[in-house]
Amino acid sequence: MGARKRHSPRRGSLAYSPRVRAKSMEARIRAWPKLDSEEPKILAHCGFKAGCVQIVSIDDREKVPNAGKQLVSLGTVLVTPPVLILGIRGYSKDHDGLHAEFDVYAEDIPKNIAKEISLKNKQENALDNAEKSLKKIKEIFAIVAVSPSAAGLEQKKPYVFEASVSGGDIPKQFAHVKELLGKEIKIDQIFETGASVDVAAITKGKGWQGVLKRWNVKKKQHKSRKTVREVGSLGPISPQSVMYTVPRAGQFGFHQRIEYDKRIMIMGNTEEDKLKINPDGGYKHFGLVKGDFIILKGSVPGTYRRLIKLRSQIRNVPAKVNKPNILEVVI
Repeated sequence: MGARKRHSPRRGSLAYSPRVRAKSMEARIRAWPKLDSEEPKILAHCGFKAGCVQIVSIDDREKVPNAGKQLVSLGTVLVTPPVLILGIRGYSKDHDGLHAEFDVYAEDIPKNIAKEISLKNKQENALDNAEKSLKKIKEIFAIVAVSPSAAGLEQKKPYVFEASVSGGDIPKQFAHVKELLGKEIKIDQIFETGASVDVAAITKGKGWQGVLKRWNVKKKQHKSRKTVREVGSLGPISPQSVMYTVPRAGQFGFHQRIEYDKRIMIMGNTEEDKLKINPDGGYKHFGLVKGDFIILKGSVPGTYRRLIKLRSQIRNVPAKVNKPNILEVVI
């Protein structure tokens, strides 16, 4: 842009570069919190985004001007069908990282889920062999599966992913998942009302977008150049290449993102609770919410019907969980 009098900071964050399309519709969780409790616990669940509501509650945050007063906030409704515990996976660790040592699967696995996992190397005494090798195991994961059809969606293909187990020692963690093997666990067995979770999802896809929308650069002055919605300069004459730090047009949206500390305001079941959360005719692009559901405070990445993974919060863990005081839910 030539010599100028004012400082011009760069536009847009490079933290997520390159901004390319996600490889899968399912987000990956690579970091897990470590619990100090003696009792082991599975740290993840999942749900499907249904729609948004307004939550009228009493603000229970301390040291804010609105403390104790009525607060209206956005709420995101997630349908959380039970997840099936398919198996147990143990990892050993060395200077190269984690290595899978064993997989133990449940006996009776539904056909639609069995097609998505490889059972070719299934051993007869896999459970006994796994218990013998626990000395070199550093982390235990539960292999879980969820069927979108359980949330009222048309998709037949289930999602299969790993959920970390933390708390206690390795034998306790293994025994905990062993008891749940082949069973379904609900959302209230992992999280509680008032607790905060981290959400991982694939954001809405926007397709190919220009540099203004993608990087939030400023429009050029009227008649100053041939174009207005382009970058003023692509860089210096030497080197004769465009650096990766220069904002350019390209793919925008459909990226994996993790958002932290989303508070669970309401947790319930449409068949058991009298609370009405379904609008007349159901939510747009989703339909009626049936079965278990939760309402998170604030927004959640992704479009409707998309898989949202819920993880125990890894930052800002409070010493005590307070249940929110809900006055009304406006649909």
